[in-house]
Amino acid sequence: MLSYSTIGVTDLEKSEAFYNELLSPIGAKTLVKMERIIFIGKSMSEPMLAICIPYNEEVQSCGNGNMIAIAPGSKEQCDEMYHKAIALGATCDGAPGQRIPDVFYGAYFRDCDGNKMAFNHFG
Repeated sequence: MLSYSTIGVTDLEKSEAFYNELLSPIGAKTLVKMERIIFIGKSMSEPMLAICIPYNEEVQSCGNGNMIAIAPGSKEQCDEMYHKAIALGATCDGAPGQRIPDVFYGAYFRDCDGNKMAFNHFG
């Protein structure tokens, strides 16, 4: 059902490098690159993350309560990718851990522009 989610960024090239490096362990890479927007994912037929310079040319901002969650496939991969995000310059917004016993595991961070992201695993 989900085609793609978009976040605003201030530096398209820097953000492309960040997300390509961060998401490479799950097979994601730049799929489409245009002047002000880049689509990153595994394929055009699977959900993608789009990063863009805002269309209205105003300053990028993060929505309060907005977050994008990515499921890398296991708790261990959540941990690995969370720590990679931090090493790439992201900041912690909730260390990896079990949130709901036997149901939900999550690791939260904010990218270089303050966008809230999560790696999660159900089960």
